[in-house]
Amino acid sequence: MSPILVRPVREQLEHDRIVRLLQAKFRRKYEVGINPGREETAAVGSGPTAMYPDLVLMSQERGHRLQAVIEVETGESVNHLEALAQWAHFARLRAAFHLYVPSGMVEVARQLCDDNQIQVSEIWSYNAIGDEIRFALVHRAREVAPAPRERVNTRASSPTPKAAKPKSGNKNGARKASTAAADRKKPGARNSKNARSGRVAIVKSSGKTKRK
Repeated sequence: MSPILVRPVREQLEHDRIVRLLQAKFRRKYEVGINPGREETAAVGSGPTAMYPDLVLMSQERGHRLQAVIEVETGESVNHLEALAQWAHFARLRAAFHLYVPSGMVEVARQLCDDNQIQVSEIWSYNAIGDEIRFALVHRAREVAPAPRERVNTRASSPTPKAAKPKSGNKNGARKASTAAADRKKPGARNSKNARSGRVAIVKSSGKTKRK
């Protein structure tokens, strides 16, 4: 039971209305138990340590594991006493803790959570516009990022540098150089070359041209 034993009637009616709206909202995904007003029908835990949040969300699968608890506060119940008596205990459960507060009390709720080191999974604000209730997510706890994995060096040693391959453009030059070297080694190469160049000779004799 909340430490706020007596809420103003208007706030209590608004509180119970929001509880039933949230019940309808989460019914498709969870099995929802509610504790509106002074009712204590959906318990978390058992015995003298049992707690009765406004909404209890359980898995629809076999085992009905507890998934989240929701507490709806009004303007009068967002205070230091409520934070220590209920919020702090709900935050220690192995389930998400969602807190719904009036839009004008968001900063007060945040400050109370910070001052008392209360870890809230989500804080929602609600605002009544005529007969309609609008909800807005104003805070979501950051998930703890997994520790970075150490990089394992799979290379035992640095690879042996490969010998540079000759470029394809140098093949023709290498062939020409080897051919020229082979020609220089042959003794008759120069003579044959000179013979070819002097094969045609023009001899003038008596006005006629002859080739030798």
